[in-house]
This record gives sequence, structure tokens and C-alpha cells, in this order.
Amino acid sequence: MQSVVCVIRGEGDIYVAVWRGRELANALGFNAIDQTRIEIAILELTRNLLAHAKGGMLRLEALQNSGPPERTGLMVIAQDTGPGIPNIALALQDGYSTTATMGAGLPGVKRLMDEFEIESTVGVGTTVRAIKWLTQHRKRGA
Repeated sequence: MQSVVCVIRGEGDIYVAVWRGRELANALGFNAIDQTRIEIAILELTRNLLAHAKGGMLRLEALQNSGPPERTGLMVIAQDTGPGIPNIALALQDGYSTTATMGAGLPGVKRLMDEFEIESTVGVGTTVRAIKWLTQHRKRGA
């Protein structure tokens, strides 16, 4: 199982994480559309790490589920020790923002990925876990 860890401390780290995600998604066989979905999810999550927690960690992990059904996936985990999210349900609503942005980040990640979960404790930090599964009809050349 392949795993990549990216420490996010500044703007440049965001683009390194996106690039590493693209590489891993390509190696796993995701088509161009799903690679772009994964890249956007990574971009949104890493921007949130900087905007809300002044940094954090992003882990990209190749998944192999022996099934049934047997499938391959890519898991993205964003983790910080920031202020936490007091109301997760509100944070997942389109248009809600605490930083004067469009408020599309977390809801967008949830829509782009196949699985999404978020855990947050005020004063402790937040962990977001999202998975994109490679299905037979998504495999390149299939």
C-alpha cells in the first residue's frame, strides 16, 4: 500500500500535495476526470488547513479492498490541531464560511469524493477523511 504524507505550512505545500495526489491517482489508474476531482478535494482541504489552523498534515493513501467487491481507492486525510469546528452541520452547508470565502470547500469535497467523514473537537483540531474509489467503469481503458 502506497502512502504519502505532506506537511502543509505554506502556499507552496498546497501545490506539492496536489501534485503528489495527481501522481498517486494516476498510478492507481484513475481517469483524468476523477484525477481532477481528487486534485480539487486536496486543494480545498489543504487551503482549509492553512486558513483555519495555520497548517497541518495531509496524508494520501492507496487502498486495496479485497471485497466483495474488490476495489482500489485513494484516501485523503487532512488533519490539524487548530481551533476545531463548533458546528459541523453548518460548516457542510453550501455558502457558509468563517473566512469570507464562497463556503464551497467542505461541501464540495463531500460531493467530489465517494466517502466523506469529519471529526472535530473545539480547541483540539479537525480530521477530514475522504475516499475516491476506482470502479470498473472508471478504470482507464475500460
